[in-house]
Amino acid sequence: MIEITPLAAEKLTDYLTKNNIDSAVRIAAMNGCGGPSLGLALDERKEADHILADGKITLVIDQGLSRTCGVVKVDYIEHSSGCGCGGGGGFSLTSTRPLSRAGGGCGGSCASKGCGG
Repeated sequence: MIEITPLAAEKLTDYLTKNNIDSAVRIAAMNGCGGPSLGLALDERKEADHILADGKITLVIDQGLSRTCGVVKVDYIEHSSGCGCGGGGGFSLTSTRPLSRAGGGCGGSCASKGCGG
């Protein structure tokens, strides 16, 4: 299942409209420096997807990933807090069953190393 906050829906709609994008937005598992996480990408709908159509936005997630993560919530954070990298805000994806950190990423965190490495 997918949930999207009103602010995230507004920001995503603004982005898609300003850039003339008529595409589904996929919630996908991505592997970065901090290990596996959820992210957003433009993609086409597939038969094996769970779909949330909210106004001008179509969010999709693979059924297998959905089973792994449970409910995925898409939010928008106005200003980041924490280690100070970025600071301009952005989308935040959380799930009721977070992806396992075992074996992924390069280690470290904002608290231990800072975002610059």
